[in-house]
Amino acid sequence: MKDSLFAAPRETNTPFVFDENVAEVFPDMARRSIPGYETIIETIGRLAAAYAREGTRIYDLGCSLGEASVAARRCVRSPNVALVAVDNSEAMVRRCRSVLSSYRSEVPAEVVLGDIASVPVENASVVILNFVLQFIARDRRLGVLKKIHDGLCPGGILILSEKMCNADPLMEDLLTGQYFDFKRKNGYSELEISQKRSALEDVLVPDTWEEIRDRLRQAGFVHADRWFQTYNFCSIVAIKEGRQQ
Repeated sequence: MKDSLFAAPRETNTPFVFDENVAEVFPDMARRSIPGYETIIETIGRLAAAYAREGTRIYDLGCSLGEASVAARRCVRSPNVALVAVDNSEAMVRRCRSVLSSYRSEVPAEVVLGDIASVPVENASVVILNFVLQFIARDRRLGVLKKIHDGLCPGGILILSEKMCNADPLMEDLLTGQYFDFKRKNGYSELEISQKRSALEDVLVPDTWEEIRDRLRQAGFVHADRWFQTYNFCSIVAIKEGRQQ
């Protein structure tokens, strides 16, 4: 279904929430709002296949409708691997369960309704955080990353996708302007762009690349870098030190 949630003028600026209305249009919203979204999803599947190890788990934290989970389950061939998908939106979890059940896979999947900050991460070879950490309060982000690092097996990976900001105001204006052009080319009106930006204010709080990199290091990830970036959107791979079993 086409995303037209912000097409009509709104009397009040209500914060953005992942409710039933958003869940219904989320696939269209993601593809028209996130540059390179399909490339990111596809690559998540390939990375999961490369790093998933026999007898371990894959976690998709903040799974939304489960597109990253589907990509991982399609690609992973290692035996005895299970996937755990977690989201705190009942609407997303309900639809995610339906999506995952419609795909046949040798990788069993469990969809959990819960806070990713409190759900345990254990015996993981791959953890996916696809445009999720940016919605978590800044003072909780390091704790989430530390928990993930501690729950990864040696040599396991975190795939972290984020919308960033730039510490250089000139570059921030340039990248934001290009991003808004991207949304216009994808059919969003000036009203939709403006109203969604207002709704996301104080809900989606981005970090700079330097802040993201430093937080990953504090969490224990010595090896981390961006494998993808378009405008102010990026995806990162962080590897836990140690030899894969």
